[in-house]
Amino acid sequence: MDATFFFDPICPWTWRTSRWLVSVAEARDLRIEWRAFSLSILNGGNVPPEYAEAMAASGRALRLVEALRAESRHDDAGRFYAELGARTHDAGNPPSGKLVDAAVEAAGLDDAAAALDDESWDDAVHASHALAYASAGPDIGSPVLMVPGADRGVHGPILTEVPGTDDALTLWDSLLPLLRMPAFHEIKRGRH
Repeated sequence: MDATFFFDPICPWTWRTSRWLVSVAEARDLRIEWRAFSLSILNGGNVPPEYAEAMAASGRALRLVEALRAESRHDDAGRFYAELGARTHDAGNPPSGKLVDAAVEAAGLDDAAAALDDESWDDAVHASHALAYASAGPDIGSPVLMVPGADRGVHGPILTEVPGTDDALTLWDSLLPLLRMPAFHEIKRGRH
């Protein structure tokens, strides 16, 4: 893999970053490994009632992501996330079980749909989350990006919009050497 992207599908910032990474992957012929990062786990399972349905949908989706990863079906996981993000973030809908199911069907993954409700995948979700957190944490959230040759991952990059191809590649080309530099720690701007 050329990049490992740990994500929680509930996060709109993560969605934009994923679309940036997909555009870079297409332009540079990179392979992306899609992995689970759970904001529910990060918050110790403390979910405000207004987010309960979205977090439950996210948990189901992350089970599928890890089940697909276990079978090296990285492209399928990416296609599923693209379908889910289009139905949620692009369409302005909160994640729900119904939208997760629709994304599975649209991605042609009916053969793997049983993983959505198979609690045995929760251990894999926890392990993936722990790997991402250990790589880039503490004080991080979704997404986490890891690349070969880097000792640690990075939270982000966080993007306010998906850049065009030229800017996307400039960001990738600038970020890659920083990720591989052991002395590099953080760049940050406050959000408006």
